[in-house]
Amino acid sequence: MHKGFLITAAWLGALSVALGAFGAHGLKKLVGPDTISTFETGVRYQFYHTLALLAVAILYERFPSRMLRYAGNCFITGTILFSGSLYLLTALKAADTVGLNGVGAITPFGGLFFIAGWLLLAFSIRPKSEARS
Repeated sequence: MHKGFLITAAWLGALSVALGAFGAHGLKKLVGPDTISTFETGVRYQFYHTLALLAVAILYERFPSRMLRYAGNCFITGTILFSGSLYLLTALKAADTVGLNGVGAITPFGGLFFIAGWLLLAFSIRPKSEARS
């Protein structure tokens, strides 16, 4: 499983850089500053959680556990829901599409997956003696 997380982290990292570059250079021609800020938030959180997924992959090789797998899956799901919904909102604004702003309701669910991933990561690396207490 750690190789799958490593590969996913590598792709998400590359995508973060590409989207960040697009946001810094190409997006300004399409949308206003508020929308650029929304897009940048998506990129930033994607990159943070790409690094978290990388950490999970490295830890999993040494300390394999179900909780670490769940943490990695939460980081991936959170990235898709949180960052993906912000990218979609940006695309809708760039296309001047009306009526689909309800997509923003997905974003908090991505945030919940991020929080769950961090908590699962914390619980997965507790010393065994603390786990029994």
